[in-house]
Amino acid sequence: MTELASIYHHDPSIVARNIAGEVILVPIRNNVGDLDSIYTLNETAAFVWERLDGVRTLAEVVAALVTEYEVEPAQAERDVLALIAQLESVKAIAQG
Repeated sequence: MTELASIYHHDPSIVARNIAGEVILVPIRNNVGDLDSIYTLNETAAFVWERLDGVRTLAEVVAALVTEYEVEPAQAERDVLALIAQLESVKAIAQG
């Protein structure tokens, strides 16, 4: 299980671009033409993505999310941990 003391960074094989207010993740390790490998992040997921910098802990990311979006800490924690699990499953992030 992911701990809030964990630190994550973007996988170098993922390119992120902000297009028309949405963050698009494109893995460059696969065929770029494969649309199943392109991921779109909503506003809050993009906020979290930008803070997965290899320096901040997940606890710090959760705290920033609570401050920015005025969400309950428990809900922010659940949402961040769910997003981390999704990003790990597509190898968009790595721990450490």
